[in-house]
Amino acid sequence: MFPVKQPWLCKALGCYDCCVRCLGAVPYASLAATLLCYAGTALFCVSAHMALAQTEVLVEMHFARNIQDYIILASFIKYFQYVIYGLASFFFLYGILLLAEGFYTTSAIKQKFGEFRSTQCSRCLSLTLVIVTYILAIIWLAVFAFTAIPVYFFFNMEDTCHTINILAETTTSINQHAWVCMDARQYSLLPWHAMPGKACGMTLAAICKTTEFFWTYDLYIAAFAGAGVTLLSLFLYLVATTYNYAVLRFLGRKAMRC
Repeated sequence: MFPVKQPWLCKALGCYDCCVRCLGAVPYASLAATLLCYAGTALFCVSAHMALAQTEVLVEMHFARNIQDYIILASFIKYFQYVIYGLASFFFLYGILLLAEGFYTTSAIKQKFGEFRSTQCSRCLSLTLVIVTYILAIIWLAVFAFTAIPVYFFFNMEDTCHTINILAETTTSINQHAWVCMDARQYSLLPWHAMPGKACGMTLAAICKTTEFFWTYDLYIAAFAGAGVTLLSLFLYLVATTYNYAVLRFLGRKAMRC
């Protein structure tokens, strides 16, 4: 196909073939899932950590006068922030493990007609990753649903403030909008004996205009989005690891026939 008297061209074609083989051995599904996992976990951990801190400030300033009324909430926020640190470390290491397993299995596919043979240990490891990823997906589905609760709370709060502003502009009575309230105790953020526990009327409207409210609301939305991206990456991991296990099982049976 090309003159033999040009060795540099042969060498260049050899590099090209090497690059094509390397690109063909890349587990693109596992790589995409790893990038999504890192991006989603980072977004969730950073946003949730900051949002929880801002929530404690909002509750302390506007919904509870006594520190004993929100001491349970403050303790929960503190412990959950430590859990966030552990989640970030765990998913970083687990993503590397799944990506390495994807590279290994992709190489197995490319060499299944050569000298490569899958071992029982590799099949056992792949099956273990399938089971662990499945369990993580179920757990993270619960986390995804849990992060929707504060988003729902702040959405209702913003909608209530919008209603108060409309009533304030359309009615002449000062007390017309005083019955419109947002009770944090109804969402189990505070015990029922907490005082005041709720904000009503223009007091609530003033809270909704603060920087702390918008900042916390945006952070919870970002944490909710990050949890969704992480859940999507786990589903991609689940598909990739299941396929990888099927490939290794097929290669194991092929080796037994040989």
